[in-house]
Amino acid sequence: MPALSSRTQALAICGTLVAALLAVAALAPLPFSVAQPGVTADVLGEYRGRQVITVDGAGDPGGGDPGAEPSRGRLLATTIAATTPDTTVRLVDVVDAWFDTERAVMPRDSVYPVGDDPEEIEEHTTAQMEESQTEAVTAALRRLGMSEDEVEVELRLADVGGPSAGLVFALGIVDEIDDGDLTGGRTIAGTGTITARGEVGPVGGVPLKTQAAARDGATVFLVPEAECDDARAELPEDLRLVPVTTLEGALAALRALRDGGRVPSC
Repeated sequence: MPALSSRTQALAICGTLVAALLAVAALAPLPFSVAQPGVTADVLGEYRGRQVITVDGAGDPGGGDPGAEPSRGRLLATTIAATTPDTTVRLVDVVDAWFDTERAVMPRDSVYPVGDDPEEIEEHTTAQMEESQTEAVTAALRRLGMSEDEVEVELRLADVGGPSAGLVFALGIVDEIDDGDLTGGRTIAGTGTITARGEVGPVGGVPLKTQAAARDGATVFLVPEAECDDARAELPEDLRLVPVTTLEGALAALRALRDGGRVPSC
């Protein structure tokens, strides 16, 4: 058998090293989380047996019929479900998720910005949710010209953390207090942070949230205008995107949709 040339030997060694490096890379943990569409919750109804929004002391601010029927539709807060910070994500998981339209690969620190400690993460997301609820109440009552000293609003949405339900909470509060049905009998979903002044901000994970919305029957999705491009990616069929930048704009869009008026689109 003829001896291998120096070039052939070098290529064989390089090939072995490359194969070894690929094997190590395939088994090494990577700093990513794999996410998928999460649960939705109707803020106009109950979630896990508890009414999400309750209002006391509002009287009849709309000047309409005090016995007006509740909303005929649903208003869904949307979420994503991501692997926990201590879950080992390897190259094969990233590749699989990359080609799966129902999953997404996200940098772990964008999902868990406060670190890997589960208790610290829970405290952080709970604090974000509580702040979001406070801002939503303030924004909604200001829009209605009402005082927080006279009206008591309680929000209950267990096991859902973070600030992304702020917009939907504010809309739900307005729907509960005012005498008009914002949904028009539709199932409407959305996402977005909100400030006390009613400004809507981006949240991330929008393509997965649109999938969760469509899965649970929504036909309209309210999205922060800055995330329209993201929302159009893998957009479910027959789900209508409505861009919003403020609570006032979201209310106007829903009323136009209900009444057959002109509605903005992404």
